[in-house]
Amino acid sequence: MKLCTILTSAAALMALSGAAVSAQTLEEVRERGYLNCGVSPGVAGFSNPDDAGNWSGFDVEVCRAVAAAVLEDPDAVRYTPLSNTERFTALQSGEIDMLSRTTTRTLNRDTALGLNFAPVMFYDGQGFMVRDSMDVDSVSQLNGATVCVSAGSTTELNLADYFEANGMTYNPVRFDRADEVLAAYDANRCDVYTSDRSGLAARRLVMSDPSEHVMLPETISKEPLAPAVRHGDDQWFDIVTWTVYALIEAEEFGITQDNIDEMLASENPNITRMLGGEGSPVGEWIGLDNQWVYRAISSVGNYGEIFERHVGPDTPLQIERGMNALHTDGGLQYAMPFK
Repeated sequence: MKLCTILTSAAALMALSGAAVSAQTLEEVRERGYLNCGVSPGVAGFSNPDDAGNWSGFDVEVCRAVAAAVLEDPDAVRYTPLSNTERFTALQSGEIDMLSRTTTRTLNRDTALGLNFAPVMFYDGQGFMVRDSMDVDSVSQLNGATVCVSAGSTTELNLADYFEANGMTYNPVRFDRADEVLAAYDANRCDVYTSDRSGLAARRLVMSDPSEHVMLPETISKEPLAPAVRHGDDQWFDIVTWTVYALIEAEEFGITQDNIDEMLASENPNITRMLGGEGSPVGEWIGLDNQWVYRAISSVGNYGEIFERHVGPDTPLQIERGMNALHTDGGLQYAMPFK
């Protein structure tokens, strides 16, 4: 069966399974007392548990920001690690309230799978990693290669499209879980490992000898990675969406985790309105109290702080801002106005 047929069938099943989910997510989360957040099962810099089971990472911070906004406690989160094939079912069934898991926004997922995507948190693209000993410096040299890839991902479809479009052949080795893909590549079961470039950088760190592996220069796709919620609950979608925008807008306004209390006294009406100053309607508009933005930023910092803390140049991943810089710095990150 062709991959597109499988995706269409899965979409229909998941859309049906989501129909019975309650639309009142905010009330359910408050009644429960914690947020259920779906994350990747251990990706350095994005979502990774320590030995005590405490989660941290770029994607985890989004969950914490939403919990701070809604529950007044960034730690009121339970994390569910999900594989590529598990993540959408978990969201549609109501097992999780939101998905913050290096997930690409696509037409199929945004429509047929019944998802709503919040603003993009990380602009990425698919790349390829090979062993330095292969003496390969371009994807064009991979004709006939054996490629390790995650099943049920945009990565798998991009791989097929790219090789077909370029008249090349390959032998896929598919696994449901990213750790299985990594283990297979590290054990020399395939010549090439393909994934989002950020994911390759993260997983290279935990290989038996990272120095033996290099990323090829080509980026073959657009991978806008964004949090997602279910269709059918506009208020919850608004809360997750505008929490992400708050983190981005805070960086543009120069609001940080350390100076946010000083910023409450700012003479800039855009800042005082966003932070819930006197007369601000931001709480009324979204169905929360006026301090929800203040709590989100004071709990996790602004977008730039989150980026630098978990994946930036001074971290083991050493990722430059690039497309993820603010629009004022030549990047793509741009928040809608809090007006």
